[in-house]
Amino acid sequence: MRPRDGSCVLTINAACASLVEGTYCEVGAAMAWRLDGTYFESCSCDTVCPCTWSALTAKATLDRCRALLAYHVQSGEIDGVDVSSLSFALFLDTPPVMSEGNWRVGVYLDDAASDSQAEQLGAVLSGQLGGPPAMLGPLIGEMLGVEKAPITYSEDGRGHHVRIGDAADVGVEDFVAIEGHDPVQLTNVFHPSNTTLTVAPANAAHLSTFGIDWGREGQSGFSAPFSWAG
Repeated sequence: MRPRDGSCVLTINAACASLVEGTYCEVGAAMAWRLDGTYFESCSCDTVCPCTWSALTAKATLDRCRALLAYHVQSGEIDGVDVSSLSFALFLDTPPVMSEGNWRVGVYLDDAASDSQAEQLGAVLSGQLGGPPAMLGPLIGEMLGVEKAPITYSEDGRGHHVRIGDAADVGVEDFVAIEGHDPVQLTNVFHPSNTTLTVAPANAAHLSTFGIDWGREGQSGFSAPFSWAG
């Protein structure tokens, strides 16, 4: 796979994770790394996305499940390289039953990242360094590319928003069912970001990601802190 801007190459080894067992292995020499921050996503399913609560075994609302997962690293270091304050995102285009694999995946890297920062983030997202990203390896059938773009990631109370160049403008809001109570959450879910996700439907979703136009107000979304290490 040739990245569109020549910045880095992602390769996924399908043998480096087990979907059923939820275990991860490392490819090549072990490197200590850690990323801590916040994440949110929005997908083309109706709220609440059946793929998420079913551990990827229930059918998506539409013929395909398309999702954008956006991450902001509040503090992070990979093999001695500080990647704090950077953002990245994953675009997924999958069959209606996600556990069947054959996912098409594209990556957006923050254009504020230096070459060394982009290289290290690429290594983590490829699954080469183990940790939660490696769980996606067996599911990916095609890499759509890697693009560096300006990424603006913001949070305001229950609201979460990301703008990625001309590709994405997405906002979600944590859903409160009973006034005065905490937002609704899913717990004990199989997900690379967290096992507890806050339900956060989209209040804006305009996307043109790797040649695919999609997105609508009210579609499914989630938010959570994330903490990855390998």
